[in-house]
Amino acid sequence: MKRILDLLLACLAAVLLLLPVCIVALLVRFTSPGPVLYWSDRVGRDNRIFRMPKFRSMRQDTPAVATHLLANPQSFLTPIGSFLRRSSLDELPQLWSILVGDMSFVGPRPALYNQDDLIALRTERGVHRLLPGLTGWAQVNGRDELAIPQKVELDLAYLQRQSLWFDLRILWLTLLKVARSDGVTH
Repeated sequence: MKRILDLLLACLAAVLLLLPVCIVALLVRFTSPGPVLYWSDRVGRDNRIFRMPKFRSMRQDTPAVATHLLANPQSFLTPIGSFLRRSSLDELPQLWSILVGDMSFVGPRPALYNQDDLIALRTERGVHRLLPGLTGWAQVNGRDELAIPQKVELDLAYLQRQSLWFDLRILWLTLLKVARSDGVTH
């Protein structure tokens, strides 16, 4: 049921967001050199690595680490990178990952392949069995402001409580958080 809902929502979102996606793609292309999309190696269900697209918000020479590990993350942002991140528009290409089955709309956010501490803790708690999501319980409860153990506890709470209604609640809360740019640090 969840996969069918993901496919229906992703197709609907792709149609409704086609114009904004094209505009953002053009803005990225014309404001900084390099490709429009950044393909990131991420950890999916059962710790399988997959390639996840995002609109590029950072310069091409940015190290492939979590943003909070950069000494001065602001210095790596493209001219529109801060706006893309605050508005979460950089996440729109992840509809592709939902369509191909690497992600769901709701689940734990996919870890970077080199976030060993997060991957290990999720595996220890059984969270690695979940399909990663565009949004999740941790995102609506702090997003970038949460320490890794807190994120994993919220991911575990999602694993234990997951249902269609809980997913719909998380999607609604996500819309509210995105509209207010809550919990975005960079």
